[in-house]
Amino acid sequence: MPSSAIAPLAEVSPLTHAGGSAARKARFWDRIAVKYAADPIADMAGYEATLRRVQGLLSADQDVLEIGCGTGTTALHLAPFTRRLMATDVSAGMIAIAREKLAAEPVPQLSFDVADADAAVASQGEYDVVLAFNLNLLHLVTDLDRALELAMRALRPGGLLISKTACISEMNPLIPYLALPLMRVIGKAPHVLCFDADALRSAIARQGMDIVAVERHGTRGKDIRVFIVARKPT
Repeated sequence: MPSSAIAPLAEVSPLTHAGGSAARKARFWDRIAVKYAADPIADMAGYEATLRRVQGLLSADQDVLEIGCGTGTTALHLAPFTRRLMATDVSAGMIAIAREKLAAEPVPQLSFDVADADAAVASQGEYDVVLAFNLNLLHLVTDLDRALELAMRALRPGGLLISKTACISEMNPLIPYLALPLMRVIGKAPHVLCFDADALRSAIARQGMDIVAVERHGTRGKDIRVFIVARKPT
């Protein structure tokens, strides 16, 4: 992880000057980008299990889109297994750190860009795989159905949506309904959607996608992060 000494503190997402939820998300993640980059992965064994699982689903003839890529660690690991990986995040601060990592460890297949998962990121049918899990992303979007619709639209027929998402409703109720709202008020937490694994599966199914796998890869206590693979019908 990069240290705060090299992190681009001046980088601010262009979306921060827009209105609405994209601006709020960009401001929050720009503000914490340096700390996020410095924090260690809490469950490294679980993270590595997810990486191995995803690597097994990728191939060198696939074009891949990652939404909510954070500071690019996952993209750097996975890009060598693809033909092309475009990794995006709403935060320009996160993307600047990701580009620093890429400059230090070049991967020809990989590029980064600033984009909001709640807005159209790709042309219709542009990608074989859409990844949505580096930040446990889908509970952080503004509109789950809209984000899933856009992800499916970006996929070619038969393409895969691969997600790993925190199911906030599976936590102690005091956390999502008391602690998180209080943390949002003081700027210590982003807006989150509260759903469980069944609700997430239903949302993916509403887009007409076929659920291929539902797994949990955590190795430390209760794992609220559900890993789902879904396929766009051919």
